[in-house]
Amino acid sequence: MATKQERPIVETTTEARGAEAGPSVLALLMVSLGLAVLILGVVWFVFFRT
Repeated sequence: MATKQERPIVETTTEARGAEAGPSVLALLMVSLGLAVLILGVVWFVFFRT
């Protein structure tokens, strides 16, 4: 928690960043990457298959 020493407010690194990238961020990136690969695969299969 932020503490006040004299005048400036002192915060830890995590508090200063505002949030930390947890497993939910990794999950979101993996799901979006998987969907992008799936959609590109469907587009290739429909339009560019010979």
